[in-house]
Amino acid sequence: MQTSTSTTMPPGTARSSAAAGIGGLWRRRTQPAPLAAMMARFPQAGRVVWIGIRAGKRGAVEPLEQVEAQAGLGLAGDHYAQPERAGRGQRKRQVTLIQAEHLAVLGALLGEPPIDPARLRRNLVVSGINLLALKDKRFRIGSAVLVMTGLAHPCSRMEETLGAGGYNAMRGHGGITAAVLTSGTLAVGDLVVPLDPPDADAGAD
Repeated sequence: MQTSTSTTMPPGTARSSAAAGIGGLWRRRTQPAPLAAMMARFPQAGRVVWIGIRAGKRGAVEPLEQVEAQAGLGLAGDHYAQPERAGRGQRKRQVTLIQAEHLAVLGALLGEPPIDPARLRRNLVVSGINLLALKDKRFRIGSAVLVMTGLAHPCSRMEETLGAGGYNAMRGHGGITAAVLTSGTLAVGDLVVPLDPPDADAGAD
């Protein structure tokens, strides 16, 4: 009868080898940057590709090449910036912005070509930067400084302007609201540049 022989490894050798291999991979892996640092980093600036204002709440949208942003009010000529509304306290919804890249998405959801921004009744269409990443951040457009104040959720008017189902198509694609901190001029083609927090600005030389 033939007796089989086997090679016996020292106890723990296999486990040690496996652990060493995993450890080597872990050491080679780049450690993630702190979350705050990643949230402050943008691959590029955005750009304004369209501007529109409405003189009245349900009025027609007027496309513009440039407009004055008024601190504490909004865009000159827009119904959000009417002086009589200034006495109601600091309003968060002074300017509305929407993602240019979402115009094609909305069109696809509605079975249409990319949507004309005038139908969405927002003030600014911005490309090249994720607007949601501007949460609680200041940003410069032209010579004006704004701050994101929230989300611009769709309203029932979208059923009128986009047709049946327009409200649901807009959900998650309505853009953001902002307040004007520093007055200035905005124009089509201007960059949208995130700014450092005020305390970081104060500490800069």
